[in-house]
Amino acid sequence: MADVQDGDFTRGTAEGSAPVPLSVLDLATVGSGRTAAQALGTTVELARLAERRGFHRFWVAEHHSMPGIASSSPAVVLAHIAAHTDRIRLGSGGVMLPNHAPLVIAEQFGTLEAFAPGRIDLGLGRAPGTDGATAAALRRADRLREDADDFPQQLSELTRFLDDDFPDGHPYSRIHAVPGPVQGRVPGGVQRADRPSIWLLGSSGFSARLAGVLGLPFSFAHHFSSANTVPALDLYRESFRPSAILDRPYAKIGVQAFAAEDAADARRQVRTGALSMLRLRTGRPGLIPTPEETETYDYRAGEAEFVDSWLANVVYGTPDEVAEGLRGLVKRTGVDELMITSNAHGARERLRSFDLIADTFGLPGK
Repeated sequence: MADVQDGDFTRGTAEGSAPVPLSVLDLATVGSGRTAAQALGTTVELARLAERRGFHRFWVAEHHSMPGIASSSPAVVLAHIAAHTDRIRLGSGGVMLPNHAPLVIAEQFGTLEAFAPGRIDLGLGRAPGTDGATAAALRRADRLREDADDFPQQLSELTRFLDDDFPDGHPYSRIHAVPGPVQGRVPGGVQRADRPSIWLLGSSGFSARLAGVLGLPFSFAHHFSSANTVPALDLYRESFRPSAILDRPYAKIGVQAFAAEDAADARRQVRTGALSMLRLRTGRPGLIPTPEETETYDYRAGEAEFVDSWLANVVYGTPDEVAEGLRGLVKRTGVDELMITSNAHGARERLRSFDLIADTFGLPGK
């Protein structure tokens, strides 16, 4: 794992025989029969496991009005994880910027940077992370405006708050995000130069192109938009312009992966996540079902086909099968990093899956 003081906060090191650096995305999934407190406790356990086993970064995602996901407040979750880890990079995968005032996000992630200097990533998306009615409630609007042209402006404003560099005459030139750089410029002030590392997230071409034009690292949601993965990555690389942050493109993708000693057990677990996604997509969001509930579920017309289609993009099976699948994914996409997520009911089984993946690639910290 790269040292947090080495200055390269984007590019990790591929540990063991892994083809690229491996990272973790967690949604604090709440399974049937479990509480949100238990789910968030598992998230902390997973973050500590990821740090011990040499995963490069650990991200949590913003979702709202979904009973099976307890990570509605990424900054709060990350602050708690920061108190229970020492080295691993922590971040959002992502914060849905249109849901928030840029100044608020700059303050939240400036606070995280103060808690965990040199370890914070700020991954940003432009989707609402929920349904339209909930997004309108978050934004206190009568209706949801999905205007893509607003996102670059919001991003620019957030970046200027993080860097404290609004030009003279700008309406916000005398407004400062605190904690932030202004504290190093006032009399007696001492402030580290670090600030959260900005990433753009996406499941289509819009953020891919924008990340390339701005010279930012890019993370693509392959785990739920696999048909768009290669076109979006190609667009990012074609659009890329070197910046003060990156001299060449850096792309990672999220991938659903689950390993178990027995392939049948792995399939039982991933089907719980698939059924949960089916219910979400058909307007019936709920907790992650148990394997037993999944096995007895009475599929309606077309639902079994949806589950099979969803599972076709999940890498699951024995540890060797998962390793082979992940290597193949890197070869097909040319990505610089894999961020593994595992939405399934069994908390112990999910933790075990990440340990098995680490073992098969020979990651440290056994």
